[in-house]
Amino acid sequence: MNILVIGLSHKTAPVEIREKISFSEKALPDALHKLRQYPSVKEGAILSTCNRVEVYSVVKDLEDGTSEVKKFFSDFHNSVNPKEITPHLYVYSAEDAVRHIFRVASSLDSMVVGEPQILGQIKDAFEYSLSNEATGVILNRLFKKAISVAKLIRTETGIAESAVSVSYTAVELAKKIFEHLEDKAVMLVGAGEMSELAAKHLKNNGVKNVMVSTRTYQRAIKLAKEFNGKATKFEDFPSEMVNADIVICSTGAPHYLIRYDMVEQIIHQRRNRPVFFIDISVPRNIDPDINKIDNVYLYDIDDLQSVVEANRKEREKEGEKAEEIIRAEVSTFSNWFKTLEVVPTIVALKEKMEDIRKAELEKTISKLKNVTNEEKKSIENMASAIVNKIIHTPLIALKQETNSDDGALYIETIRKLFNLDKQLPHHEHKKKEK
Repeated sequence: MNILVIGLSHKTAPVEIREKISFSEKALPDALHKLRQYPSVKEGAILSTCNRVEVYSVVKDLEDGTSEVKKFFSDFHNSVNPKEITPHLYVYSAEDAVRHIFRVASSLDSMVVGEPQILGQIKDAFEYSLSNEATGVILNRLFKKAISVAKLIRTETGIAESAVSVSYTAVELAKKIFEHLEDKAVMLVGAGEMSELAAKHLKNNGVKNVMVSTRTYQRAIKLAKEFNGKATKFEDFPSEMVNADIVICSTGAPHYLIRYDMVEQIIHQRRNRPVFFIDISVPRNIDPDINKIDNVYLYDIDDLQSVVEANRKEREKEGEKAEEIIRAEVSTFSNWFKTLEVVPTIVALKEKMEDIRKAELEKTISKLKNVTNEEKKSIENMASAIVNKIIHTPLIALKQETNSDDGALYIETIRKLFNLDKQLPHHEHKKKEK
């Protein structure tokens, strides 16, 4: 058996290719059923997100399995030309496949390293496959291990601690300026995408009071409803700013909308209670000189980007620690997987020797006359002892070499020398019949 991962991601394919072979939640049961219909595929699972589409499988033969899973993509999405997607696909097998799923679950392969969403998506992919009876012993163990590795990395490293998006960095900075955000008010001046994201992050961190002011008042009303907040006419935002502890500005204006004298007056009216200004506009909409005013804190897009870059480097350092954890865990899983290969070989060898022993005993004893039960038992014991002594050394060597680089070669050699592939162990016969 071989573990196989075939897929594409934001690193190998543009969105127009990814969306062509994505799997909707509704389509997953049918997709998993069809995946299992391919002769070489014994277990399967599908992960489909906006950034990646991957098929995890356990295949009987690596070459046939690779060909079949690639074919599955175009067969299921029958409008897709295989030549269109093949150049974007990556293929991992054995330890590389195990390492890949551990890295994916731990967000080391994500667009934003350390993001938490992918672990939830991995869990969902596993649950769908499990509930549709597409997984078995190997993938069940692999997914459970991947989830536990991801949790271990988040506990043992700081990979998720430093903000690496502009909007979330703004929130982290706000937390440093204000001890608590629950009683703070936020004003959005303009409605750029990053400012909306920052406002959402602030809401998620306890901010309850949100004011929205845009040039189009209807747009302000609509956006305010999303935040359960209040809309303010654009011409009124300077006077309303006195009530805001955090001001996020993102408009297309070519000049400063928030001036030094305006902020100076606001601080006076607020009796020096601090205000945090975030200018995400390009060109800037807030006069940088307001930073000179006591209790005023201003970060523009470049300031935020520099913090993001510093945090990203910090995450990269933590990522190195995570890679070390993954290396150790891949080795542990691989050792377990190799034992799965050796057990059927040991069982088959013992059963073949037992079949030979019984057959030869029957022939020998049938030719002997006047053999007592005691003599018959002695002959049987001698035959058993001979068989056990013959296979003892090969079995010890096989068990010892299972986890070595040549483990697979030892198993293959034993199977060929004793012609075991023509004889399935009894429990395998039962599986086949079932």
